[in-house]
Amino acid sequence: MTVRLLWHLGMIEIADAVRTRAVTAVDVIDAHLARIHQVNPALGAVTVAFDDRARALAIEIDRRLDAGEDVGVLAGVPFCVKENIDLTWSASTSGWPFLAEAVPSSDATMVRRLMEAGAVPIARGNMPDFGLRWDTDNDLFGRTYNPWDRDRVPGGSSGGDAVAVATGMVPLGLGNDYGGSLRLPAYAAGVCALRPSAGRIPAPTGSAEPVSLTLQFFAVNGPIARSVDDLDAAFAIMHGADGRDPSAISVAHPSDYDGPRRAAVVRDPLGWGVDPQVADAVSRAADALAAAGWEIVDAEPPMIEDAAVLWRQLSTTEMVGAFRPGGLPAPLSEGSTRYFLDNASETQVLESGDAYAGAWARRSVIAAAWEAFQQEFPIVLGPVSARRMPPIGFDLSGPPATTELWRDHRLLVAVNFLGLPSVAVPTGLDEDGLPTGVQLIGPRFGDHVSIAAARVVEAALGTLTPLVVPVGEKVV
Repeated sequence: MTVRLLWHLGMIEIADAVRTRAVTAVDVIDAHLARIHQVNPALGAVTVAFDDRARALAIEIDRRLDAGEDVGVLAGVPFCVKENIDLTWSASTSGWPFLAEAVPSSDATMVRRLMEAGAVPIARGNMPDFGLRWDTDNDLFGRTYNPWDRDRVPGGSSGGDAVAVATGMVPLGLGNDYGGSLRLPAYAAGVCALRPSAGRIPAPTGSAEPVSLTLQFFAVNGPIARSVDDLDAAFAIMHGADGRDPSAISVAHPSDYDGPRRAAVVRDPLGWGVDPQVADAVSRAADALAAAGWEIVDAEPPMIEDAAVLWRQLSTTEMVGAFRPGGLPAPLSEGSTRYFLDNASETQVLESGDAYAGAWARRSVIAAAWEAFQQEFPIVLGPVSARRMPPIGFDLSGPPATTELWRDHRLLVAVNFLGLPSVAVPTGLDEDGLPTGVQLIGPRFGDHVSIAAARVVEAALGTLTPLVVPVGEKVV
């Protein structure tokens, strides 16, 4: 093992090496800082690197290990933190210039728990301002580029963290998922992400403040990593109520799954069409599960269209006020503003209280139908998106493009609407050498079921990252 190769290692491998003193925490942090400074200028994934503070924390970890102290199961593991998750080392900007100096007074619970386990914050991950796009760009930090193809979007809104993980800047990233914002960037980058069940990981901020209903029900926080085992290990540390977030709950997280191994495969949700490369990826994942003894049935969960439509209507209805005069104290970027207004023009905003209340009432009916379906099929296997990642600028090409993307992401956002767990996992490369992937959707609070199924797919189809060639050269 050499410092030059440390950024190739996964989270669990790094922690084991540091705890056994095969390598120092300082060596690990220095290797990842060097990788950040080597590749980030071309990618824009990291907004700030904590060179001095991360190295100081690593020195303290080494000192404590040398003294025989227990520093935690993630000793010396570097991780990055999305720009909307509180870390007292820097401002929680949400990619918005107005918040450039908004340094939080306390760490988010997930950050604190990782640090208590010995992990080291090393950088912040870029995002679109306020997380309003399925791309990653803003006026404060600029664009994040897809390391596989600079002309295609890296996904959003946790695009910076996914690219940082994929290129070896960190083995672990923290993001959140309101409409696919963990799973879509992971799909684009060829890495793994866990969107936990709603309530499993406490809020991304350390202070109590008014939160809209869609944020309470649709948004979750979760990890991005290069392997399913690393996702599982990170989640095991981060989950559980914290006495601050009233929506956070403590549910046991089993280390394995011993229940029925039946998966419903959704090859083309609603029959609206999928890219042939996407269909092939779903078939490869289904074959992997079948080879491991899972019963595979082509079956579609109920009311996907209802869930996707209501996700769009409710999220747009709650956010539209921000774009009215006085809705925000400062403007958002031109890109986020244009995307949202184009999307709103294509969406039936719920103007009356009765319509808004009726949409939430409908959610209970849809959730009950899914609950019954997943009694029979604990796993739903399907595409993350019905398309490969689009070119930069597609989402700003007019109102119809926003509808096309929503249709492509119909299964993605249905999961948010229902608050279900889902793991995005890569399934190899397509004919153009770009990552493919699927999502494995588990039952409510069955995060371990999704993880177990994703582990089977990964074991059969392998991993794609870290990208070890210098950025700008052909990926091989």
